[in-house]
Amino acid sequence: MRISNSIAELRQQIHDDLRVQHPEWVEPNGGCPKCDSYESRLAQLLESFTRTGSNESIAAVHRHLEHALS
Repeated sequence: MRISNSIAELRQQIHDDLRVQHPEWVEPNGGCPKCDSYESRLAQLLESFTRTGSNESIAAVHRHLEHALS
């Protein structure tokens, strides 16, 4: 599997999981600004890791994301 496919699948999984795990974040119109913020930050982190060729684990990306959003 190519990295871009893995990233796309990961982003979709996070998109779906955030809405399931935090239904209180989802607005009546289906929007989810907090989810969007997580997804945007994740995209930035993944892009920086893939652009630099970093081989940090997804757990490291997750830690960066949690720290940035807290």
